[in-house]
Parts: sequence; C-alpha cells; structure tokens
Amino acid sequence: MSQHPVLLWLLVGLLAGWLTGKVTRGRGFGLLADLFLGLIGSVIGGWIFGRLGISFYGFVGSLAAATVGAVVLVSIARLFHSE
Repeated sequence: MSQHPVLLWLLVGLLAGWLTGKVTRGRGFGLLADLFLGLIGSVIGGWIFGRLGISFYGFVGSLAAATVGAVVLVSIARLFHSE
C-alpha cells in the first residue's frame, strides 16, 4: 500500500489551513489551529464539492476544495469562539 496519497492529502490540508488563515485576514485561530482546521476542512471541502457535483482534479483542484472547506469550518468555529 502506497503512502503517497495520504502524504499528499496531509500536504493539501495543511496548505489549505495556511491559506484559510490568510483569507480570513489574519483573524484565524493561530497557525497550529489553522493547520488543524485545514486538515479537517479538506474533508469537508471534498464532501461539499461532491454534493454540489463539482469535479476537481489535480493538486490545484484539491487545494481549492480543501480551502473552501476550511473557510467554512473556520466560519462555523467563529460562531462558537468568543474573544
């Protein structure tokens, strides 16, 4: 069993978390939390794109789906996070 797909999935999720921190204009939850939310968000983004019938191919498509999912997750998390 090859571990390359798992490593690629982790890389995409981590990069999506970093991008989410940038997209939300630095108002994320910190680097480590943003990276973690990116990992979870990549699964959510894949699910969202699948349900909408949007096909994504390659690294860029996967990154787009993961980033959308991470932004959605961060938006939901902010509803419950009080400063």
